[in-house]
Amino acid sequence: MTRVVLLGSSPGPDTSPTGLRLAALPGTPTVAERLNSQLTSMDPRFATIQSGDVATALRALADVAESATENLFIIPENSVVHDELIYQITKSKRGALALVAKEPRVGVTEEQEDNGQDDNGPEDRIPIDEADPEIGLNRVEGLPVRVRVGKSRVVSVGTANHAVTRPNAVILGPLHISARNAPTLAATCRELADMADRFGADDDLMQLVVFGLVRNGVSVGIRGRRDLFYRRVTTQEEINEAGAEMAGMDEDRARLNNAVKGADGFFTTYFVSTYSRYIARWAARRGLTPNQVTLISITLGVAAAACFATGDRPWMVAGGALIYFAFVFDCVDGQVARYARKFGVLGAWLDATFDRFKEYVVFAGLAVGWVVSGNGDDIWILALAALGLQSVRHLLDFSFGISNRRSKTPNPLPTTPLDAPDDRELRQALTRRKAERSQGLRGVLKMWTKAGKYRVVHWARKMIVFPIGERFAAIAITAALFDARITFITLVIWGSVAAAYTLTGRLMRSLV
Repeated sequence: MTRVVLLGSSPGPDTSPTGLRLAALPGTPTVAERLNSQLTSMDPRFATIQSGDVATALRALADVAESATENLFIIPENSVVHDELIYQITKSKRGALALVAKEPRVGVTEEQEDNGQDDNGPEDRIPIDEADPEIGLNRVEGLPVRVRVGKSRVVSVGTANHAVTRPNAVILGPLHISARNAPTLAATCRELADMADRFGADDDLMQLVVFGLVRNGVSVGIRGRRDLFYRRVTTQEEINEAGAEMAGMDEDRARLNNAVKGADGFFTTYFVSTYSRYIARWAARRGLTPNQVTLISITLGVAAAACFATGDRPWMVAGGALIYFAFVFDCVDGQVARYARKFGVLGAWLDATFDRFKEYVVFAGLAVGWVVSGNGDDIWILALAALGLQSVRHLLDFSFGISNRRSKTPNPLPTTPLDAPDDRELRQALTRRKAERSQGLRGVLKMWTKAGKYRVVHWARKMIVFPIGERFAAIAITAALFDARITFITLVIWGSVAAAYTLTGRLMRSLV
């Protein structure tokens, strides 16, 4: 459950267009009606903070955060937003996540901006490391540009009286805070309330909250709107524009695309997910549950094993096709769950357990087919080697994941006093932290991570770990074109390389 906090317009007068209607949307709801309906589905008793006084609003938010036992989702009341965007933000596992919009800069790529090379025109503009902090005066969507963001998180934030180095973005509004950061949010809001007289009339409350969190060492991740809609509105003209723009966007397509995992392997990305999402939508719209799709996948896997067990070439080819489609539906069940938002402990357990069952029953089918074809029973040695290797890999994956979650503590970010006039001290501390984390094993791991920006390296790293998509593809191709012996040799060799690679990486990560 997520605790929802609806923020009124603060500081400044109430400008929420509570009675103005989104005529372009079905039912012509008011902004307030639509947002309340969206929030009620998440939290039937969401908190509402209404105040034109920034100090009062901050103290009220602190009270909510102090009593929260779940994650917090904070959003301004004059927001027009897609349901899917709310869902994407609130499902984040980060300790804090803010929706941001970067300031457009002429002639500057996003990669250059992320790397600090955000020169806006003049070639003689000094590098960001040598730039002086400034009070952002530009505006994006009515909000002052007083936020500096990097590739994945907010670097620093300023106010009307707190300078920030090379601001390049705004906090649009929605902010998700994990339960573990709720006490920090409460303390930050009280500290901000005590210094409310130091903020300007144009300082936005959401940006003030992030300003305080970042200076108190909270890592605030960033997310853009991408193919979804968010906008704050204050006039009927803005509402009309927002409604028309949102009505012209395909939220269902965005939801379907988001149902596909973004970190899948090469084979899954290019040979399954390109069309499996449409099967998932078809299944979800006809009421099929993820567990039912899982059963289809299991049935296809068992049928593939039965085909392999004959040892005949035509049936081996059929088995290769069936194991491929067993994997397709293995992907579809998760996509149905994410698209229809039908999650359950049973489904997660079934999916993980029967992935192994399908794999191992296919091993048995291949070995049986080799024997019945008169090739001898020494194939069982290779079959047991492949099964044992894969079992050990799964055990290591599971144990490392559990240990990592239990023992790993977040590496705290530097802090700086909220009353510091600029972010020099904070950025210097971040520079020192970056230098320290670039030495020894951390440096090696960081270099390997940065190498992933090259597509060849990115996909090589994905494939070398021999994920389930690549394993099922290897089984399907080698069994259909060659024989069971080649299949098991491929599984043992590739699996051994994958085990050595992942074990080395995990040992290095355990030591840093």
